[in-house]
Amino acid sequence: MKRVFTIAEKNWQGSCLQYKWQKTLGNYLAVAGFNSFSRSRPRRAAVLMALARVCVYVLRFDNSIKIFDRHGQRVNEFNLPGKCVAMDWDKDGDTLAVIADKSSGIHLWDANINKISQLDSGMRDQMSFILWSKTGPLLAVGTAKGNLLIYNQQTSRKIPVLGKHTKRITSGCWSSQNLLALGSEDRSVTVSNHEGDTIRQTSVRSDPADIQFSVMKTDERASPGESTIQSVSSAEDSINSRESQSDNQSSEVDVVSVAVGKKTLFLFNLTDPDNPIELAFQQRYGSIVSYRWYGDGYIMIGFSQGYFVVISTHIREIGQELFQAHNHKDSLTSIAISQSLNKAASCGDCCIKIHDLTELKEMYAILNLDEETKGLDQLSWTDDGQLLAVSTQRGSLHVFLTRLPILGSSSGTRMAYLTSLLEVTVANPVEGEAPVVVAVDVEPNFIAIGPYHVAVGMNNRAWFYAFGENGVERLKDTEYLGTVVNMCLNADYAAALFEGKVQLHTIEGEEQEERQTKLFSGGDDKYRILSHALTADFLFFSTDTGLIQCFFIEDWQNINEYRHPVGVRRIFPDPSGTRLIFTDDKSDGFLYCPVNDMVFEIPNFSPTITGALWETWQGDKGVFVAYDDDKVYTYAFHKETIQGPRVILVGGTKLPFSHKPLLLHNGELTCQTQSGKTNSVHLTSHSFLNTNFSEASNEQLTQMLQKALMLKRFQEAWELCKLVNSTDTWAEIGRTCLHHIEVELAVQVYRMMGNVGMVMSLENIKTIEDQNLLAGHLAMFSNDFNQAQDLYLASSCPSAALEMRRDLQHWDSALQLANRLSPDEMPFISKEYAIQLEFIGDYVNALSHYEKGMTKDNKEHDEACQAGVARMSIRMGDIRRGVNLAIKHPSRALKKDCGAILESMKQYSEAAQLYEKGQYHDKAASVYIRCKNWSKVGELLPQVSSPKIHLQYAKAKEADGKFKEAAMAYESARDWDNVIRILLEHLNNPEEAVRIVRETQSIDGAKMVARFFLNLSDYGSAIQFLVLSHCSDEAFQLAQQHGQMEVYADIIGPEATAEDYQSIALHFEGEKQHLLAGNFFQKCGQFSRALKHFLKCSNTEDSLAIEKAIETVGEAKDDALTNQLIDYLMGESDGMPKDAKYLFRLYMALKQYREAARTAIIIAREEQSAGNYRNGHDVLFSMYTELLTQKIKIPSEMATNLMILHSYILVKIHVKRGNHLKGARMLIRVSSNISKFPSHIVPILTSAVIECHRAGLKNSAFSFAAMLMRPEYRNKIDLKYKKKIEAMVRHPDTSELEEDSTPCPFCGFQLPECELLCPGCKNNLPYCIATGRHMVKEDWSVCPHCDFPALYSQFIQLLETESVCPMCLESLSVNQVRRISDCSSYLQLNELEQ
Repeated sequence: MKRVFTIAEKNWQGSCLQYKWQKTLGNYLAVAGFNSFSRSRPRRAAVLMALARVCVYVLRFDNSIKIFDRHGQRVNEFNLPGKCVAMDWDKDGDTLAVIADKSSGIHLWDANINKISQLDSGMRDQMSFILWSKTGPLLAVGTAKGNLLIYNQQTSRKIPVLGKHTKRITSGCWSSQNLLALGSEDRSVTVSNHEGDTIRQTSVRSDPADIQFSVMKTDERASPGESTIQSVSSAEDSINSRESQSDNQSSEVDVVSVAVGKKTLFLFNLTDPDNPIELAFQQRYGSIVSYRWYGDGYIMIGFSQGYFVVISTHIREIGQELFQAHNHKDSLTSIAISQSLNKAASCGDCCIKIHDLTELKEMYAILNLDEETKGLDQLSWTDDGQLLAVSTQRGSLHVFLTRLPILGSSSGTRMAYLTSLLEVTVANPVEGEAPVVVAVDVEPNFIAIGPYHVAVGMNNRAWFYAFGENGVERLKDTEYLGTVVNMCLNADYAAALFEGKVQLHTIEGEEQEERQTKLFSGGDDKYRILSHALTADFLFFSTDTGLIQCFFIEDWQNINEYRHPVGVRRIFPDPSGTRLIFTDDKSDGFLYCPVNDMVFEIPNFSPTITGALWETWQGDKGVFVAYDDDKVYTYAFHKETIQGPRVILVGGTKLPFSHKPLLLHNGELTCQTQSGKTNSVHLTSHSFLNTNFSEASNEQLTQMLQKALMLKRFQEAWELCKLVNSTDTWAEIGRTCLHHIEVELAVQVYRMMGNVGMVMSLENIKTIEDQNLLAGHLAMFSNDFNQAQDLYLASSCPSAALEMRRDLQHWDSALQLANRLSPDEMPFISKEYAIQLEFIGDYVNALSHYEKGMTKDNKEHDEACQAGVARMSIRMGDIRRGVNLAIKHPSRALKKDCGAILESMKQYSEAAQLYEKGQYHDKAASVYIRCKNWSKVGELLPQVSSPKIHLQYAKAKEADGKFKEAAMAYESARDWDNVIRILLEHLNNPEEAVRIVRETQSIDGAKMVARFFLNLSDYGSAIQFLVLSHCSDEAFQLAQQHGQMEVYADIIGPEATAEDYQSIALHFEGEKQHLLAGNFFQKCGQFSRALKHFLKCSNTEDSLAIEKAIETVGEAKDDALTNQLIDYLMGESDGMPKDAKYLFRLYMALKQYREAARTAIIIAREEQSAGNYRNGHDVLFSMYTELLTQKIKIPSEMATNLMILHSYILVKIHVKRGNHLKGARMLIRVSSNISKFPSHIVPILTSAVIECHRAGLKNSAFSFAAMLMRPEYRNKIDLKYKKKIEAMVRHPDTSELEEDSTPCPFCGFQLPECELLCPGCKNNLPYCIATGRHMVKEDWSVCPHCDFPALYSQFIQLLETESVCPMCLESLSVNQVRRISDCSSYLQLNELEQ
């Protein structure tokens, strides 16, 4: 709060002051010095009125009264014959009445003419009290002896009342009913009427002071309050809750309140004078300094010890303390209440504290006066609450500005507003310009601002200021022909509204004389101008007759006018002048477009609206707000939508108390406040601009999205949609884009949604330039078909409306449009309409439209219509016409449809005829059957495919005894059971019956065949067909009775259950057929019993039984059974060891691969010893691959034996192919291990000698020949080679063909190609299965079946003559072998084998 001025007269120093504000207007203040020993402070009423200007009047101590205006300037001064005793203003603030010491006259100062006059009171004693009435021109004067004078200023009548009191009258108060309450030093209080007659009187216990009139509530509440003092924990909550209760629940009574002896508060009820109420307070509060009534029966009391208390006077809560605060530490000297501000103030301890009456707990403001060391004295507010005065103990007076008149104006983003009584601030918060303060000469009544000027004024005068580089410069002042109500500025002109006229004139610069000024008036009282506005190019004004006139400044002429049915109060054009908001006498709001004279009613327009502002942000040109005292409503004008231009309400925002909107920019409303400052209010309609999206809930984001779409803020809406990311929100933004004809954005939205159909549709229409046609398409996409039709008809392609109605099947509308736009299309639409009517069953209208659809020049179309006429004729009962039309019609489908209709109408003869004509033989035969026309059925039967018809015919033939025809018909009907029955019972053809049963798997048929064979004693066949018919129990019993169990077992096969197998096993167990019993016990999972029977088998079945026993133990995985079988195989149970191959197979079945490997080596050794080298090779190979599969290390003995046996096998292959060198090399390897071939030592050595000799390995041949000459071998040599070998030994040739060297695949060491142990890395080398040589990295391949390695080049040569792998004997071709470039995995595998 700002200090306006301070009054400090020298001759007042050290004394208290007496002062009074002018009532109502507050333009003057009177101040007088006040002696402390003769001080008498008349109490002032606490009723203050709003919106009045503050002026202060000051009375002086030195027997003079000084009068000051509201700016602190002295206006007048006059002397009194003595010290000022009391003074008061009349109700209008026109006359100040003063009484002085040592004088019986009353001094009256007229504020209007600034003159002093004197009134003789006629009283001879000293006057002590003076007070004007609140409602009339009555002045009450009391004297020191208790007499009273009532003076009527209007009639100059004086009414002296002697003896009203016996002692000095010290205080009093007028009521609003002109009752006068007086208090006197005689300790009594009287209440008199305006004639001075006493109507009530009461005594008090001490001197009365500060008398006030008010009303008390006598309501009866549901929850009664206590009459004792309560705590202050719920202060303003209690007040607010009480004030909110309805008045009709309580009654009011007049009451006089008196401060008695500064200790108690005395409440005197005028309607119940015998029961006054006296309220006492806590002693710690001190004495009562001052009190004020306010609100709904509440009293605010200030106490000398600094306490500030609020109590209630409701009859059930009387004296209840609602609020208490220790506002001042040492003392409190005065309190004041401003009803217009809704504020309360207290002073003391060199400070003033101000509270809001609605929030007493919160301190509104604190004013510190540290320079006033002696303390403060009295507080007083002007009626309008604008100025607050406080006097001090040292004789000075300070005036503070507590509320300014809210005056302001804006132009674009610049605004001007009143910041002090003589100060205007110009600011542009949007552009960031520094505020400029303009000091003005007068306190203005209006402010106007333009792009380059600001104007202020009062009454009929205005002062103009220009914005320059050096600040604001005063240009000129202008007087008008009447009091200016409002003013508007643009860059060059000013327009002033006064007395129903508008004067337009230049602000500065030189214009043509006729363009200098222009007066707009109704003339001869045709109309009065109520409002006007000025834009850059236009002057708008509105009148009480509803006329809105537009004046074009450049052409200096009226260019447009609009006449409204009722008077137009206010107008608010946008900056361009193309749109204008106006309110009329009915308090309705409208938006007017002068360009095309279109008017739109503003929806939900509050009747309390006082003003409107247009959005200054360029992106929201169609957005505006309308406001009243409490709320701001945001609207948006959508110029281009598929429904046409319209205005919508976006939302409402609560307006803080006493805020006047000045400027709207991008959703931020700049408002002027009572304190002369501005405050920003963010509109809830634009909440998406000021919200952290990451902290908002989905519901809040959805609400913000709706607001953004209403404002056409599509970029923000897109971001919100991405955050919510729901189908509904994307669909909402898509619909809004269609509504606003934003096709490109709509394409992006629907593409985001994945709505391919909508994207393609929009892509097809986005290039259309005809706006109505485009909008029509979008309205159709939005399902607003009536709007779409209107738009299509207004476009360049009205036929689109017809196409839409046809596609929607709106046939009535389509026919109307076709009749108007395209008559040639009516037959086609009639046909489509008829189809729809036929579908819904309206056959009468369908027939009519089919007949209307005939064109006589479109064959296909006419045939469709004729078909419809035929159908509808039949349905309408004209069967002959319909049937004839159907028969003549070329369509088969029509004959079928008409036949179905006739069949449903039970017209079987005609229906069958049409079916037959249409070649629907099944349907025709079916209908003929219903007619019992078997001859016709027989004729059609070869062409009938329906089994049902054949079945019906077959039954008829069977009944006639024609079994062969019946069987054929049953077969055509695929009724196999009846076919089998006829074949067995009547035609005696079981072979055909058996064939059909086997093919069809018919259960009932199988039963019939089984019974047939059972009658013939063919039990095997009977069992077979019983099983086939799922009669397993009967089949089992039959097999058991007739010894056909093996047949039964073979028949049930894999479909048998465990119970079936057990039954069969038990049967064979009883028959002592151990192999079969064991076999079926194994199948049903009873492995112990199965093994027992297998081991009991006779020698003839021994091999198969042992194999089955091994299989059983493998499945059982039972150690006891395993040990039992091993004992049997080892001969421990019968003393006869079995072949080792069975033990090997057992270990394999048990997956005990290590034991199997050892057994395999033994078996191979035995096979080798017996000369069965291929068998031994195969055993070792199978075991070798199984161990590799199980990733078990290969025993070295197994790998070595397999290598030697495979080398022996390769010998035969190479010798057969004529490759003696390779054969000789392998024979050398085999002969080096000749002990492993005991059965064929001599033949092998003989072959080695021969092959080595042939291959040129003469030294090797000699060494093997020498071995053969040993005594144990010599006699076993074949005679045809014996002499040659002997000669070779006698004449030795030690020449030897040197063996080629190849690198080791592990370390690269060069070694002979048939050497399998590398001297370099000591690794056993993998060998080639085709040559027996060690492998080479660069020539690596493997058999695709057994995965054994082979030299690619040698393998390919071998496979040219051989068709199997030499290792696994699987079929193999050259094309299946691939060279392997990276053999590292195989070398690692070889390490595993080692």
